[in-house]
Amino acid sequence: MHALIVVAHPDPKSLSHAIAAHVAEGISLSAPDNTFEIADLVAEAFDPRFTAADLAVHRRLAPPPADVAAEQARIDRADALVLIFPVYWWSMPALLKGWIDRVFANGWAFDFRPDAKLVKKLRHLRVHLVGIGGSDAGAYARHGYASAMKTQIDHGIFDYCGACVATSELLLESETLDPALHLDTARAIGRDLFATQRCDVTDAA
Repeated sequence: MHALIVVAHPDPKSLSHAIAAHVAEGISLSAPDNTFEIADLVAEAFDPRFTAADLAVHRRLAPPPADVAAEQARIDRADALVLIFPVYWWSMPALLKGWIDRVFANGWAFDFRPDAKLVKKLRHLRVHLVGIGGSDAGAYARHGYASAMKTQIDHGIFDYCGACVATSELLLESETLDPALHLDTARAIGRDLFATQRCDVTDAA
């Protein structure tokens, strides 16, 4: 089995990058033939801006640009997609959101035509979300941040494409807790990545 681990953080020494490395370590420990690829969107200089070229793709007037096609091919090679990101303003960073905006395009992630029913094209894909937040669980619970993020990301993005959100984790108090606690969790996520059976996909558009 093969996993694509996507990380969006400008500091290669950040907790986000360390968590990505520990998820990868867990994958390696899970079975000798399990593999992974880490996509560092900052180091690779992915352009997250949704331009007129991307709009033409959405309107089915042009093929995807080369950088988008390359990312789609990486996902096509993967059995699991792992997104690791710091929580900025109760969501993901603009770089990762722009990656989704451009890569999860009409015609590849889903088929939308005004005169036809929506077709979800990523039903084969298992997604694992790892958000890293500075606040504590009480703040997320009091204000409904966790459920809002789940609605926006788990359902609004991935369910729309038919992808299975197998796990969705928030690693909180990232600036105050011992990092080793989160790194242990990350390793466990990687170790169990291909064993998780739960799927939160519905057929509603």
